Amino acid sequence: MMPEVVNILKAEIDGDYRLHLAFDDGKQQTIDFYPFLARAVHPDIRAYLDPGRFSEFAIQNGELVWGDYELCFPMADLYHNRILGYLPVEQVA
Repeated sequence: MMPEVVNILKAEIDGDYRLHLAFDDGKQQTIDFYPFLARAVHPDIRAYLDPGRFSEFAIQNGELVWGDYELCFPMADLYHNRILGYLPVEQVA
């Protein structure tokens, strides 16, 4: 179960497109973003397949973001490691 309010305290690179996240309730999650990025159609999202650009993430107000919120994910999806659910159904196949 996810707490009503949860924040990311720390994010570290753990491989090419993987980040290890530490949440303020003690939960930790390692998320592979490559499948999401590789299946994305929009060029602004696919641009994060560049390893240098992908590594330029930040934690702002407890959220994981890239750029000026150019790329971000719902907290529940990060907490439960289900970011592929964020893609339209026809792209997940």
